[in-house]
Amino acid sequence: MNYPSFFEHDQRLIEAALERLLPSAETQPPSIHQAMRYSVFAGGKRIRPMLCMEASGIFAHGDSSHEPNAAIEAGCAIEFIHTYSLIHDDLPALDNDDLRRGKPTLHKKFNEATAILAGDALLTLAFETLSKIPTGAESRVRVIREISQAAGTVNGMVGGQVADIEAERKPVNAETLSYIHRSKTAALIRASVVAGSICGGAKPEDVERVRRFGDNIGWAFQVVDDILDVEESSAALGKTAGKDEAQQKATYPALFGLPKSHEFAKELATRALRELDCYADRATRLRELAEFLVLRRA
Repeated sequence: MNYPSFFEHDQRLIEAALERLLPSAETQPPSIHQAMRYSVFAGGKRIRPMLCMEASGIFAHGDSSHEPNAAIEAGCAIEFIHTYSLIHDDLPALDNDDLRRGKPTLHKKFNEATAILAGDALLTLAFETLSKIPTGAESRVRVIREISQAAGTVNGMVGGQVADIEAERKPVNAETLSYIHRSKTAALIRASVVAGSICGGAKPEDVERVRRFGDNIGWAFQVVDDILDVEESSAALGKTAGKDEAQQKATYPALFGLPKSHEFAKELATRALRELDCYADRATRLRELAEFLVLRRA
């Protein structure tokens, strides 16, 4: 993949923060902490915390009072939520997958009970982390509200996952497919950039502009994920390829075909990037991240 030039720098900051925020592998009881760390450090790209950091940077530019760790830690909390969702998604009761990021899924490496509890623990740790982010109390509450709603049932991740399961092996229309993708995936990506903008001190109108950016780029990200599931191998993806088709999941290629799915992903990315035009060079990094999300290959 062609990563943005700052990608490794941001990753190092995020990895250090994740290491600091997670209990050590020896902390009692060690089995659960080893499992949590196994999944968190299994090779994720850290897209969501990176989006949070770079959205914050647009508005904190030149502000000496800005605390960059607020966005980094908020982003890490979102990474904990994202990781818990992957652990639970892989369980036999849901997607029943054996491979995640090129490694055995947590329930295969440990066991199902540990996988369930590790997911629970990461979700809980996320909100402990958010309660301590170094920003003003009002901003902290706004960030917690934004992320909790994005992870929940009303137009959020859990609601999208439920709709995704219920749509398996059934005909779906464009409206249902849009709801699934915007809730299951885009909501947490949108929350990443909105939380970052709040941590950076953005004005209300800027937060809403960033929200629209996040919604569209998150939606595009999932459309591209659907495309990659068809076009790439399991080895390249680091997870089981072709599983969406095998399970008759609701996807854009299944409903519209690959050419139209590619076109729609590009259209969504164009809509998203248009929201950043007014920030000019200040949004260069966020713009590059958005382009990476849509142009990436496995």
